[in-house]
Amino acid sequence: MKNLNLDYLQSFLVVIECGSFSAAAERLQLTQPAVSLQVRQLERSLNATLIERVGRKARPTAAGTALLAHAQQINTAVASAVDAVANHTTGTAGRVRLGTGATACIFLLPPILRELRTAFPALEITVTTGNTAEIARAIEDNTIDIGLVTMPVSGRSFEITPVLNDEFVLIAPAAMPLPARITPAVLSTRPVLLFEPGGHTRRIADEWLARGGVSIKPLMSLGSVEAIKEMVRAGLGCAILPGMALSAKGRQRDLVVRSLSPKLHRRLAVVVRRDKRLDRGLRKTLAALKAISQKGDHHLG
Repeated sequence: MKNLNLDYLQSFLVVIECGSFSAAAERLQLTQPAVSLQVRQLERSLNATLIERVGRKARPTAAGTALLAHAQQINTAVASAVDAVANHTTGTAGRVRLGTGATACIFLLPPILRELRTAFPALEITVTTGNTAEIARAIEDNTIDIGLVTMPVSGRSFEITPVLNDEFVLIAPAAMPLPARITPAVLSTRPVLLFEPGGHTRRIADEWLARGGVSIKPLMSLGSVEAIKEMVRAGLGCAILPGMALSAKGRQRDLVVRSLSPKLHRRLAVVVRRDKRLDRGLRKTLAALKAISQKGDHHLG
């Protein structure tokens, strides 16, 4: 056997996952002839046919299936080797492109990113905000490496790790009279501010209201947690917000914060492509995000 080219191996894996050379080329941001050439070179190196066409679908041969069984071990071994070398150098720890929602970006990520930057000053981190569907598409297209998103999220190519339960709460002006239990029916009699439509946060609130037989036309729909809190502080109405937006000290100033009845939660998960080649920086970032689950859920204390 000649030298095993890792880039060619990756192209083979993506072709099998996508089911076609054209789809693999689009994901790898290469031309289709380039992907075909890489697979042929890998087959020549291994002296075996690895892919066969069944109708319009590219599927692994028996030899290809045997290679697939070892591919993850190969990727893991390579990542461990790169990490071992990195421990003896002062070079860059890599680049991490992270995608998440605006609320998590403001209230959850800062201490995590601060710890990462302290431990790895050369690590280049960029953060993109969007809703779950947008972040999932970007991970699929490989324009984002890791996502911290609200479930549900699905995709056969994704590794999905739930990490946090975030309780939704009601915030209201101090002067607003409230009963002991905050039910959907209670909110139907109050002026309510909600997130703008289109994201999971608004959908979760709307579904909670609908289960209580209530459909609310909000006084305002806003895209910013901080804007909603300031409107509530100004006495314009009450709002349903993720608990993480109220958990930090000082953020409940002039606000009444109450749990909902029945309780309402959202589940946050870390998402990464299964075939993602993890360099040192990506592995450390993934570990830091997955460790969120060890720090406890966000709920009303």
